[in-house]
Amino acid sequence: MTTTQQIIRQKLQSTFSPLHLEVIDESHMHSVPEGAESHFKVVLVSDAFQGETLINRHRQVNKVLTEELQGDVHGLALHTLTPEDWFNRGGTVPDSPECLGGSKQSV
Repeated sequence: MTTTQQIIRQKLQSTFSPLHLEVIDESHMHSVPEGAESHFKVVLVSDAFQGETLINRHRQVNKVLTEELQGDVHGLALHTLTPEDWFNRGGTVPDSPECLGGSKQSV
């Protein structure tokens, strides 16, 4: 059985031919049932983003993942970079913040 994580990876790989691609399932960090594939962090480094604004980069990714975003994927943290951006950052992106929603929210 193909997982949502694998589907996301395949679609982004075939569409953007990335220099670097990470699709990280962060569902365990959220108030979801065990085994849920609902929250992902995507690090996508591609020449396709040259000259594109951040919002347009995100729109491109969201368009490719329309089906997943209309399904079980609830959260998608996007880090869409050109190769130059990636190298200037030393090949790193920030960690995702702790989830404060659902039962994890403090009173």
